[in-house]
Formats: sequence, C-alpha cells, structure tokens
Amino acid sequence: MTLHITSIIRCLCLFVTRYVCEQVYISEISVPDIRGCLSAVLKIVGHIGMLISFAVGAYLDWRHLAMVVAIAPVMLFATVLYIPETPSYLVLVGRDEEAARSLQWLRGPDIDVGHEIATIRTNIITSRQYQDGCRSTFSTITSRLLRPVLTTCGLMFFQRFSGATAFNFYAVSIFRQTGCMNPHGGAVAVGFVQLLASCVSGLLIDIVGRLPLLIASSMFMSMALAGFGSFAYYEDVHKEHRNGCLIAAQHDWIPLLCVLIFTVAFSLGISPISWLLIGELFPLEYRGLGSALATSFSYVCAFVGVKTFVDFQQLLGLHGAYWLYAAISIGGLCFVVCFVPETKGRDLDEMHPKYTHT
Repeated sequence: MTLHITSIIRCLCLFVTRYVCEQVYISEISVPDIRGCLSAVLKIVGHIGMLISFAVGAYLDWRHLAMVVAIAPVMLFATVLYIPETPSYLVLVGRDEEAARSLQWLRGPDIDVGHEIATIRTNIITSRQYQDGCRSTFSTITSRLLRPVLTTCGLMFFQRFSGATAFNFYAVSIFRQTGCMNPHGGAVAVGFVQLLASCVSGLLIDIVGRLPLLIASSMFMSMALAGFGSFAYYEDVHKEHRNGCLIAAQHDWIPLLCVLIFTVAFSLGISPISWLLIGELFPLEYRGLGSALATSFSYVCAFVGVKTFVDFQQLLGLHGAYWLYAAISIGGLCFVVCFVPETKGRDLDEMHPKYTHT
C-alpha cells in the first residue's frame, strides 16, 4: 500500500512540474530562435536520468535505485526557488513591475527590455478585450482552443502508441526474447543513443524546423519497428531449427540496430517536438488549461500503451505487436503531414509585434 501511495504522489508531482510547468515556462521565457533548443534540453536531461537509471539498475536493486534517483527532486527543489515567474503571466495578472524585472533577469542586465514588455502588455490587453467581446460564441472557443488541443493530443497519441514508452518499461525482457545479447547492456546502449539523439535534436530543431523533423522521425520509426517485428517473426518461426543460442547470437545485432534506429528517430523528432508544440500552439489565456489537457491525455495514452503491450504480445506475438506499432507510426506520419503546422521562428501571440493588427 505504501508503495502504491508513493508512486501516485510521484506521478502527480512529475505531471505538474516536468510536463506542464517546465514546458510552458520555457516557451514563455525564450525567444523564437532558441525556443526549440531550450525545449530539447528537457529531453536531454531526462535521457541522462534514464541512462543513469539503466546503468545503476544493473548493479542495484529497486530500493537502492529509488534512493539514488531521489537526489534529482531534491536538487530541483533547491534551485527552483531562485527562478522568476514568466513575464507573460505576470502581465496577465497585472504585476507589470515584476514582469519587467523578470524579463530583465532573463535577458540580461545590458538588454533594453522596454519594447518587449510593452509588446507583451499591449497584446495581452488586446487579446483579453477580444476574448471578453466574444466570450459566449462557440466559434471563438473553437478557433482559440480546439485546434491546438486536437493537434497536441494527436501527436501525444502517436508518440505514446509508437511503442517507445512500452519499450522503456520492458527493454530488458524484450532484449531477452530476441537474442542472447546482454539485455542490460542493450538497455544502456539504448539510453546512451537517446542522449546523443536528443543533443542533435537540440541543434537541428531551430535550424531545420519542426515539421521536417517530425516527418523524418515518423518514417524511420515505422521502418525500424517493421524491421524489429520481422526479426521477431523470423525468430519465432525458426526457433525450433536453431542450435541453442549460438545461431541467435550471430544475428543479435539486428534487433539492437532496429531499436537504435527507432530510438534516434524518436528522440530527434516526435519526442521533443510534441512537448514543444504544447507551449507554442496555445494562446496565453488558454495555455495552462490546454497544456493540462494535452499532458493528461499523454499520460492516459502512456498508461494504456504500457498496459496493453503485454496483451498485444500475447494476442499477436512480439512481432505482431511491433508491426502494429509500425502501422500506428505510419498513421502518425499522415497526421503530421495533414494537420501539424510549422512553428519555426514564430513568436508566441503575446510576444508578436504585429499581433494587435491580426
């Protein structure tokens, strides 16, 4: 019972801090040229933590591992006390002087922030007046909130049901089923590649753009998942003809290669960009609500994805489960091409100099 209660509390705190507050905070304080890079830092740090967990977990039991990873929230608590509130939120609640000090702290002491804070103030006032004048119309709510919610929730669905979340939970057991490699070594290799791919994503996301990375990510994820499923099918069909583990060991690089390609594609595109778009697509007055809805939907999909992986594996086999994930990734590619907008270099509404004219 104690373990269940602490797990629920941990998930609630993680939901509020990492996926709602942190992503929205980064989007509101950053300029468009570096917003994608700063957002990728969240994933980089997360993958560092996962890599440490995989590596340390090979030598410690789960109790000692929990004590080690408990250092991270303690460090977060010690540092978050010195971080200012976002200027956009402070202007929204009428604390203009604090907003100016916050923006000055964020931009540096030698930067003139007068024009930027005036733009934020003007745009927020205009947005609030427009919202008050159209408060009761359904079309206003639809145009301001519905499309961003559908776009971000759609991306979260395809991200969570791509198999990445399930693989992170069952990495060691999956590697055991597909060959005689060291399963813990394979998990550590995947964590290391995730870290490197996230670093590359941070460099490319503001240069190449969000949409090209999402398209490339979905394509390579689909091919890697199909390849992994095909290898698992080959292993199932020919396992009675194998000579123990010797023949399997000759081909154990194939599933690892597929997993690494999938990991690179996932970490370069849909993983960081899905969270970045939460902070970019929602207008300020709906950003908190919209972020909460998209993040809640993401966690529901993560829960369902992890819980159904074992069911899919029993019903379809390991190969069938990954072929299903490959089909879902192809659906994600179609969704990205048809519905996801490009936000590279675009100001948030409250920071756009020409927002009042639109």
